Amino acid sequence: MTPPAANSGALPLSESPIHPGYQPQSRKPLNQPHLPPRINPKRWLLSHNSPHTNNAPLAITDVTQPLSPLSHPDTMQQPLTSQNLTTHSSQNHSSRLVTPHTTVTKASMASVLHLSLLLLGSLMVASAGNFHQDFDITWGDGRANILNNGQLLTLSLDKASGSGFQSKNEYLFGKIDMQLKLVPGNSAGTVTAYYLKSPGSTWDEIDFEFLGNLSGDPYTLHTNVFTNGKGDKEQQFHLWFDPTADFHTYSILWNPQRIVFSVDGTPIREFKNSESIGVAFPKNQPMRIYSSLWNADDWATRGGLVKTDWTHAPFTASYRNFNADACVWSNGKSSCASSSPSSPFSSSAWFSQELDSTSQERLKWVQKNYMIYNYCADAKRFPQGLPAECRTS
Repeated sequence: MTPPAANSGALPLSESPIHPGYQPQSRKPLNQPHLPPRINPKRWLLSHNSPHTNNAPLAITDVTQPLSPLSHPDTMQQPLTSQNLTTHSSQNHSSRLVTPHTTVTKASMASVLHLSLLLLGSLMVASAGNFHQDFDITWGDGRANILNNGQLLTLSLDKASGSGFQSKNEYLFGKIDMQLKLVPGNSAGTVTAYYLKSPGSTWDEIDFEFLGNLSGDPYTLHTNVFTNGKGDKEQQFHLWFDPTADFHTYSILWNPQRIVFSVDGTPIREFKNSESIGVAFPKNQPMRIYSSLWNADDWATRGGLVKTDWTHAPFTASYRNFNADACVWSNGKSSCASSSPSSPFSSSAWFSQELDSTSQERLKWVQKNYMIYNYCADAKRFPQGLPAECRTS
């Protein structure tokens, strides 16, 4: 199946996806047994009648021209493996660059990169957890189901209600992997949220949110980071494949130095710890894993202009192969606090992982070709100046 072209069906770049009057507040339902969630329609996406849409385009990489997801304009890297996210103490890795003396056609570059991404997607299968053991279904009145002896979980949405689940454990740092297959066909108005979150009014949160679209148009992958209840750090992407045709692995690497969002092992976003310049970083509050499928047609698709078509209900998203290589928080203590050789502090590479040169090149490629919104480029949203972490990156 041909993946959707970059930026296909996206809002024009002059229409910032984030409303300038946005208020940082939790918008995803956690435990909602009966009523569908209600959201301020201006919570995330701008409506077309906003005066903000008449401004000049945002100063982000121009992705208005369709670009084949098979071609990398600058470099051809080796297929990404788990070795490409390295620790500070690991041996050096280098990317494989096309030099002026290398004869490589655009077609061959396209084929190699596309093949590597597809193969990587098929190989990114973490050791599967058991949903019965690892998660609780928290709302949906039977619309969420654990199947296949705990190896598969499905969430469904109809006009009466969506559904959701949460992890039994809380985590304070770790590497979290989950394979998802999103709602196929006309998913406009629906949101599939998969995220880490702590409780309380000054919560921390690390977000993946998948905003549905009309058949044939790409999903929007929305990411955000909250610390002490404050977010405003949105980046949005399209994907280089159809996320409804098969399962794909969505990963969050969270350690004291950085948060890395990855898709099938390819990093799409890195949020570094910038506490040294006064930027808060989530490192003190343990978080649970949550996921939900719910109706948000007052804002999710083209600012609420496209509504959910309930003739296609029930909408279903599927999950499998959960894996958490992480510090479990229980009774006020972390499982990583031990000084024993088996402690994740001493034996797990994720605790000091950073992006090596190959991963950095892939990150740049994704952000150049598939990023459709970057808060760090939205000067109109921050008239007093861009956030500090944007000025140093």
